[in-house]
Amino acid sequence: MTGSDIPSSFRLAYVPGVTPTKWVRVWRERLPDTPLELVQATAADAPGLLADGGADAGLVRLPVDRDVLAAIPLYTETTVVVIPKDHVATAAEEVSLAELADEIVLHPLDDVLDWETLPGRPAVERPATTADAIELVAAGVGVLLVPQSLARLHHRKDLTYRPVPETPESRVALSWPQADEAPDLVEEFIGIVRGRTVNSTRGRAATPQRPTAKAKEKAKGKRAGAGGGQGGGARHKPAAGRKPSSGGRAGGPSGKRGKPRGR
Repeated sequence: MTGSDIPSSFRLAYVPGVTPTKWVRVWRERLPDTPLELVQATAADAPGLLADGGADAGLVRLPVDRDVLAAIPLYTETTVVVIPKDHVATAAEEVSLAELADEIVLHPLDDVLDWETLPGRPAVERPATTADAIELVAAGVGVLLVPQSLARLHHRKDLTYRPVPETPESRVALSWPQADEAPDLVEEFIGIVRGRTVNSTRGRAATPQRPTAKAKEKAKGKRAGAGGGQGGGARHKPAAGRKPSSGGRAGGPSGKRGKPRGR
């Protein structure tokens, strides 16, 4: 890829609950001349955004249509129940679905968990969003099951959460539009999320790091030392065909002085 072919920026979509901060920091260290633009999207809208070219890649929740989008699963989240701090379930480190059987379990329209059978008792109406459901939990209307990152995102001082084993879980993936080969900048970001080093041969070469002042001083000292060794007291071989001068100790063939003749 030539310099003129390199996009001016890289657009990364991300859904609520996903925190791309650490990967964005590494990107900016490795590719300071290619800005990374973050694009917020709902979990429902993110796949369409990628398919329509609204972002180059995205941190999304699975599943996605693999005929349209490529995806690399990154991690699976723990499912938790959000409850008031004075709820009886706070006495335990985790809560079973059986313990929620008599609870009103809120099921917002933007729920990202794939339920076969909803636990607990249904609410009269489904909240429009997870944020709305959190407000209802705080009001004592019911409880809410969400991925742990969403419980943290909507944290309130009067609410807490506990893990709920044996429930559907949400998987987060890096996704981009299907192609024979991932674009260079997408390949760069794949390397970052997978922990490849800056010297990896995959992806576009990273921008060379500028030498520090300490490194420059060290290199300058080495050059000065090398120059002094050549211009100082080092002896040079005489040029081919030239006889050594007779004034020095090397005047004789053997380099030694002979004994004076007796008179």
